[in-house]
Amino acid sequence: MITRRDVLTTATGLAGAAALTTVGGGGTAHAAPRPGRRGAASANGWPIDPGAITEFTVSGAGRTVALHRDAAAVLLHVARRWHYEVRPLTEGTHTVTGHTTDRRAAADQESDHLSGTAICLHPHAWPAGGAESMGRREKVIVRDILADCEGAVRWGADMSPATLSHFQIDVAPDSGLFARVAAKVGGWERHPGQGPGTGVDVTAPGRREKARRLEREHA
Repeated sequence: MITRRDVLTTATGLAGAAALTTVGGGGTAHAAPRPGRRGAASANGWPIDPGAITEFTVSGAGRTVALHRDAAAVLLHVARRWHYEVRPLTEGTHTVTGHTTDRRAAADQESDHLSGTAICLHPHAWPAGGAESMGRREKVIVRDILADCEGAVRWGADMSPATLSHFQIDVAPDSGLFARVAAKVGGWERHPGQGPGTGVDVTAPGRREKARRLEREHA
């Protein structure tokens, strides 16, 4: 006897199968290929220029990552603070990813890797859509890092799908804001005793208010 539940179960299975592509004679189903990013720029407006990509080392962590040479100072600042204050980038393998030439993208923000203007930190722990949770302390630190960048960087936690490992340049390459932030964090790197690893008090009222204000803007 075929019950109503049997009918519903079968219908659900057929609907799921329709969303998959079957290859080969064995009937193995695979997710349909992701659409590729077209055009000469990534979603954030930065040019996709292989000649602008350079390999950099995250100081303090010893990990290398390929980034757009003009975006590197800001993204490396994010990576260094993450390494010292959130989770060491030396814990695990493939803890830092940057530039890619793979134009397949599940979401617009992933395309920013094509221009070398996005970085993922511990992407296996925090992939697109979730996985590990992040504690309140770590979130406060990340919001403080974003406040350092004054809105020039956007966190994947504020995007869809939420990706806690993802950070991208969120302003145009000719933005005056970007130029100012890049000069500021680049100066911290060149002068010992400033920037990442110097024991910033992320709970200071002024810093917390700045971080909260930026969070509201990105929500």
